[in-house]
Amino acid sequence: MSQRHLEPSAEAAIDWMVRLSSGNTDAQVHSEFSQWLGSDPAHAQAWARLQERLGGACQTVRNFERRAPSQAGEARQLLLQTHGSRRELLRAFVGIGVLGGGLWLGARSEVGQELLADLRTAKGERRDFTLADGSRLSLNAGSAVDLQFDGQQRLVILRRGELIIQVAADPLRPLRVRSAQGEMRALGTRFLVSQQAQATRLVVLEHSVRARLFNGSELDVQEGQAALLGGERIEALGNGERQRADWLSGRLNVLDDSLESVVESLRPYYRGFVRVEPEVRGLRVQGVFPLDEPQRAFAALAETLPLTVDHYSPWLTLIGAKTPVQK
Repeated sequence: MSQRHLEPSAEAAIDWMVRLSSGNTDAQVHSEFSQWLGSDPAHAQAWARLQERLGGACQTVRNFERRAPSQAGEARQLLLQTHGSRRELLRAFVGIGVLGGGLWLGARSEVGQELLADLRTAKGERRDFTLADGSRLSLNAGSAVDLQFDGQQRLVILRRGELIIQVAADPLRPLRVRSAQGEMRALGTRFLVSQQAQATRLVVLEHSVRARLFNGSELDVQEGQAALLGGERIEALGNGERQRADWLSGRLNVLDDSLESVVESLRPYYRGFVRVEPEVRGLRVQGVFPLDEPQRAFAALAETLPLTVDHYSPWLTLIGAKTPVQK
């Protein structure tokens, strides 16, 4: 049976994903990547399609390239298949791993955990769920959680993204939310948890929550307060974080955040690729932006900050510094 040939832009997109996730990139590599994205609309479309299929799971591609090079071609074919569910895609990867001599990308891998999560949301999608105990769980776009509810425990594992939970009372089984950095135990009823790149953000909306790192450090966070769970310590953030729950109403309410942080909040709602140049990532932002219309949000940022927001196609947006007018 003949092997389906991938378009050059699709091949290049996979190569860029591997290269950018290698951990050995610099400003020159990112500049070359931006040039490649902007040089042809097909490049941006291929990149967006690849990210949509994998949910940003660059590690999957790296593992195939490094540990099973003989199977890399077949893996590339699977990445850009236009049919089949995410579960089917993962099963296909597992099959290739077995044939390749031991490459295992099953449920214990980070990618597998997200793809097979009990509850998940896609780009631009917010959803509400009623859990088995009557608790109400809301997931922001691009989020994934697993549930471990039985006679002894109520545990929500946040794999990716952001959640708000309204906890049903159960004195025998305190509800816990686990993230990459630690656990949050409900001492009250309603709180927000956001999984960020190197930390977990906790915002207590009602009553209180006990935050605990895996190293044993603990902090009780009261209603209206917030905390950031890092690898070694919990940083109390005080008040002024309640507005972070406004995504429930489709709004991104920013009081004083970096441009990089604002764009990260908009990414789960934008189906294309957004690149923010390093020199503007630290700009401070205030305002209220529509999550469901990220293009409008980008336009509003350009109106209030010294930025240029260039749309090269529906799939590609580049945000950079505004060049001063020459006199």
